[in-house]
Amino acid sequence: MGQAIVIRFEGRAIAAALDDTPDARAFAALLPLTLTLEDYAATEKIADLPSKLPARDAATGHTPSVGDIAYYAPWGNLAIFHKPFRHSPGLVKLGRLTEEGDVARLAKPGSVRVEIAKAP
Repeated sequence: MGQAIVIRFEGRAIAAALDDTPDARAFAALLPLTLTLEDYAATEKIADLPSKLPARDAATGHTPSVGDIAYYAPWGNLAIFHKPFRHSPGLVKLGRLTEEGDVARLAKPGSVRVEIAKAP
């Protein structure tokens, strides 16, 4: 694993770890970020990033599982999955939540404002 990060919202903190890949390092370089995560397809929370990532692995795609943090290259958005999903070309895995139980905190309906930062 690469960089440890923390996702903070509503007075809570969720631990996550980024993979040790060029795309995950590019994402870590954007931190800290404050984003509004929106529901998408009853499967994930998404938010646009302030700049695009290199997406070196986008051509192969990724099959996300619960707790995965990913980047969807065609749209330039961050995605945090609270349900598994089919293989998606253009999806690049960046890391995952450390505790799978924390996913339920993000899965609630509606938007949620989060701060994502490198762990101290």
